[in-house]
Amino acid sequence: MPSVPAPPTAPPKPTWEPKQQEPPYWLRPTIRIRLTLLYGGMFLIAGILLLSIIYMLAAQALHVGSELPFKIVSGQVTSDVCNFNEKSTPDAFNAAMNSCVNHQRQQALDTLLNRSLLALVGLSVIAFAFGYAMAGRVLSPLGRITRTARRVAGTDLSRRIELDGPDDELKELADTFDEMLDRLERAFTAQQRFVGNASHELRTPLAINRTLLEVHLSDPQAPPELKQLGKTLLATNERSEQLVEGLLLLARSDNQIVERKPVDLSEVASRAIDQTRGEAEERGVEIRGELAPAVIQGNGVLLERIALNLVQNAVRYNIPEQGWVEVTTELQTGHAVLVVSNTGPVVPAYEIDNLFEPFRRLRTERTGSDKGVGLGLSIARSVARAHGGRIVAEPREGGGLVMRVSLPV
Repeated sequence: MPSVPAPPTAPPKPTWEPKQQEPPYWLRPTIRIRLTLLYGGMFLIAGILLLSIIYMLAAQALHVGSELPFKIVSGQVTSDVCNFNEKSTPDAFNAAMNSCVNHQRQQALDTLLNRSLLALVGLSVIAFAFGYAMAGRVLSPLGRITRTARRVAGTDLSRRIELDGPDDELKELADTFDEMLDRLERAFTAQQRFVGNASHELRTPLAINRTLLEVHLSDPQAPPELKQLGKTLLATNERSEQLVEGLLLLARSDNQIVERKPVDLSEVASRAIDQTRGEAEERGVEIRGELAPAVIQGNGVLLERIALNLVQNAVRYNIPEQGWVEVTTELQTGHAVLVVSNTGPVVPAYEIDNLFEPFRRLRTERTGSDKGVGLGLSIARSVARAHGGRIVAEPREGGGLVMRVSLPV
């Protein structure tokens, strides 16, 4: 017996939802349509009010102007407004009556004009106040977007606008801004993860190399040539470690500082001077300072890196004899200022900006040097920006530089 084919199975349900068809543009409650309806309605209401007021004032003026300025009593014409002469001729009497009526009509028109102007002034004040209130209500989503953007720039990327309301241009802008923040947050999270992984992957082999080299150099039976080669490799390894530390610190300091604590710049500068004093004595450079208390909110480790980099550069890039470095801290209006000035070679003004670029040095670029890896000023600028401040370099008269770091309190 032939087998009966199985009934066809129902097609699988789609796993995606069809995109809802958007209404025509002219049916969407866009800002343009809402503002058109709002201000058109305001003009219509203001026109109706003004027309009604003018109508009432005109009716009152016509009522006053239609009152007869004279009365006929016992066959004689009397008036409290017009001056009639009982012995005047009919022509003179008619001229006086016409003049009196015209005067009364002009007085009614003047009253209508004055009251209309007062009504117009009153409606203008009300219209401006109502327009100001409605404009603030319409533009309030823009203020919300601006405040959120300011908080994101000053703190972290986890905030969102999440604007409610009609599907208009402002909501579309807010949704686009939220999507951009999502992408930025993912990018910064990936960057932080990369920095953490690179910190481990790069430091570990360099630490192993340093340990192996130190073990071989500690062998008393090692030949002099091998020891000299080991010292050269050890110096190269140390330079690589400094480069890795500088790059990782530069990557971390590009972001805004989220966790802030009170930090005294004078204490930070004092520790930087203590760490650099030995090198300064070897180079014959005198370090002096006037450190006044200047407390700010920030990251103490990164701020100490600013002071240390500036003082080290000031010591290393100095004159061979009778050189000096001066470090001062002070508290100005709304800012704490750290100034590091030193003697040294003459620096052209057009080369100042190049000093803050990574791997750039005075009149050299990506070249070997025993004075550093070329990241000190780049790190200092990134840390200052992360704290909402700035660093400015100026050529000193007679040679050297004046580095000024300004940080908000």
